[in-house]
Amino acid sequence: MNQEAPIIVGLDIGTTKIAAIAGRKNEFGKLEILGFGKATSFGVQHGMVLNIDQTIKAIRQALENCYASNPNLEINEVYVGIAGHHIKSLQTRGDIVRNDVEAEISQKDIDQLINDQYKTVIPASDQIIDVIPQQYIVDSLQNITYPIGMSGVKVGANFHIITGDKNAIRNINRSVEKSGLKIRDLVLQPLASAAAVMCDMDFEAGVAIVDIGGGTTDLAVFYEGILKHTAVIPYGGENITNDIKNGLGVLKTQAEQMKVQFGYALADEAKSNAYITIPGLRGQSPKEISVKNLAHIIQARMSEILDFVVYHLKQIGMDNKMLNGGIILTGGGSQLKHLIQLTEYTTGVSARIGFPNEHLASGHIDELTKPMYATCVGLILKGYNDYENDRKSLEENYVKINTSYLAKEQAAQSMAEQDSWVEESAPSSQEIQDRKAKERNASLKNFLDKMKTKIIDMFTEEEDAKL
Repeated sequence: MNQEAPIIVGLDIGTTKIAAIAGRKNEFGKLEILGFGKATSFGVQHGMVLNIDQTIKAIRQALENCYASNPNLEINEVYVGIAGHHIKSLQTRGDIVRNDVEAEISQKDIDQLINDQYKTVIPASDQIIDVIPQQYIVDSLQNITYPIGMSGVKVGANFHIITGDKNAIRNINRSVEKSGLKIRDLVLQPLASAAAVMCDMDFEAGVAIVDIGGGTTDLAVFYEGILKHTAVIPYGGENITNDIKNGLGVLKTQAEQMKVQFGYALADEAKSNAYITIPGLRGQSPKEISVKNLAHIIQARMSEILDFVVYHLKQIGMDNKMLNGGIILTGGGSQLKHLIQLTEYTTGVSARIGFPNEHLASGHIDELTKPMYATCVGLILKGYNDYENDRKSLEENYVKINTSYLAKEQAAQSMAEQDSWVEESAPSSQEIQDRKAKERNASLKNFLDKMKTKIIDMFTEEEDAKL
């Protein structure tokens, strides 16, 4: 195991369960699960915290179970999933004009571009949860996925912005903080689930993640590596359980047990002569429930959820041909028998179940491979993505600082050498005076030699004349 990698904890606060999973990546890039705990959730409905005290108790219970699985764990910070029908999304476009056009586009420019989107005008009761870049534009070049290192004056991008109700977010924050934890980041649940059950080929081919949770069904659509759409459908497994409870006149616990053990998402696959015997209440005679009737109730609600999925896909123009990767079903509700067939029949798109073992190392407990833990595993992967990006950014800054420092050192050394050469080659004032004195003496000597020659010539001419 890679001891240098941090231990990251994902906390999934769901309508039916609260799960805490601690993990660390090994040297092969796979997730080693170091701790796991879960508890029944009572204070959450449709993905929203409605009873803070009960939610705190459930979070603490999940943490205690996680500590029990590994007493050496120390959990202070968590990545938390967020969902609920208050979640909304919108598309925006942002641009910046760079001052230093000679320099290449850097991460600082991209960060500025993203940070500017947090100033987007939204309803006063809402808060921006995440800003996700889709495609970049550099001057006249479009559909750029990675602009860092390029040259350009104007840099822009299309963004997918996710918002949520301020009070709903505050309630989650309070519940986690009062449990003795600090929230590292809030992550939209379908994005976390997508990270756990998808591979690179899925992102490129085009897929729709349908995460069927207890209170909501979360949708995330990807195409050519880009997040195209997110939505939260306000129905989930809890609604199916309530339909069974009301439709068949049984207790909620009995309805849930029948759904899990005998439930079919496709009524045609259920046997018409099969019955379930439910014990009577307070001396009443036992009740017999038709498996076929049970399947009809389940299919009616699941068809409604899948109709919402079809509606959202049509809304963004993602027809059947574009989703080459099909629909990936995950979450606790995806375990219903024959749900794949119902999904393909309703949507006209191929479907499969997404299990969170895509990125898990061997040796984990079998329960963690269930689709209901996809969000929690995805939260850990999201945390590692942030950690690796921060480390990469620090390394790049370190290289830049070192490069700048070395350049300055070399420049200073070059200047010092030049100054030394100037000092060595430039004559001192005494040397200049000595040189001038030598030059004056040489000139005087030349003048006297010339005068001496002229006097000798004069006497020589006079003697020649006498002769």
